[in-house]
Amino acid sequence: MKSNLCSLLLCIPLLLACQSNQNLHVNQASSPTDLYLDYQYLSLKPIHIETEQEIFQLDDGMRAMVQDKLGNNLTTQQKARVLLNHLFNEESIALSYDGNANVTARQAYHNKLANCMSLTILAYALADEAGMNISFQDVDVPEYWVRNGQYSLLTGHVNLLVEESDEVNKRVVWGARKIRIDFDPFVAKKSFPSHTIEKHTLLAMFYNNKGAEEMLNKNYPLAYQYLKKATITDSDFSSAWGNLGVLYKLSGHYDMAESAYSHAISLQGDNLTSLGNLALLFTIQGRPEEAQKIDAFIHKARVKNPYYHALLGNEAFFKQSYHQAIKHYKKAIQLDDEQHEFYFGLAKAYYKQDKLALSKYAMKKAVALTKTKDTQKQYIAKLNFLKYHETTNH
Repeated sequence: MKSNLCSLLLCIPLLLACQSNQNLHVNQASSPTDLYLDYQYLSLKPIHIETEQEIFQLDDGMRAMVQDKLGNNLTTQQKARVLLNHLFNEESIALSYDGNANVTARQAYHNKLANCMSLTILAYALADEAGMNISFQDVDVPEYWVRNGQYSLLTGHVNLLVEESDEVNKRVVWGARKIRIDFDPFVAKKSFPSHTIEKHTLLAMFYNNKGAEEMLNKNYPLAYQYLKKATITDSDFSSAWGNLGVLYKLSGHYDMAESAYSHAISLQGDNLTSLGNLALLFTIQGRPEEAQKIDAFIHKARVKNPYYHALLGNEAFFKQSYHQAIKHYKKAIQLDDEQHEFYFGLAKAYYKQDKLALSKYAMKKAVALTKTKDTQKQYIAKLNFLKYHETTNH
């Protein structure tokens, strides 16, 4: 599925305790104003955090494109389809997906690279200039993780919804009256529930993404400023408080990390990422009973999520436990056999065991299931390598 998912939330792998669910008690968090550590994250260089205006700003060339292609004589639906064609067709911008492209509207437009957050920002800025009726959507996709070096990234998903304005033609128009602008056709195909979010929440997500990115780069002062900005922009955005806790934990401020996690959980009781990170913190601090209660709760909540089993497969693969990785990938496929990444993981694990025929079969399944051209090209190259390797071994 979603090589295209975004909204990064740093997630530390969990040790699981398979016990019955227990009622969890998490200590009440401090006041949010007590959760900042400005003096610990000073920078010798000036730090610039993008403003809302800078994030959504168009330049003269982009405004000219809107005037040229999205004129007032078009209906909202027609404008939306022209905009989609302009963004994705090879004759126009031909945007490519890059999960690390947490960029502004202008950067996405001119660099022709975006992740789903940046695409949403770009499409919103252009659609708003064209006077279209648009809203931000937070899509309730299942928890989904991507390994990035020694970390696992938990991703979410946002897109843009375009609707016919009330003033436009009241007559029935053929086709849907709502159009989603999204990098990931899987999301629309699965019809995951979604809800409208306000602009300040999307901005908080953008800053949260940037903060997580800088955390991975170990640029902690800049990460802190982005995450603080996220929590100020939307004080109810649980994920940003959870990531602030991760930053504190990585910096050795364990008490503050616990307070930040607790506040994140008080805002969103099912924030399993913050719960998991709190359990890991308890383990480090020698508080195993508290950690085990949380782990058991999380395991029960996640056990039917195929992406959770894929995460366990990724962790086992990273630790070179290929037999265990195969078991986890197979469980993920048993729960959902339409995700190319599960088969790709299975193919890699089989290859490490020199089971080339099984690896090739899994790779073929991955190629057949992926809908992204760039990913499909990569998979085909790997499949051709396997075929060549299998032939030379006979």
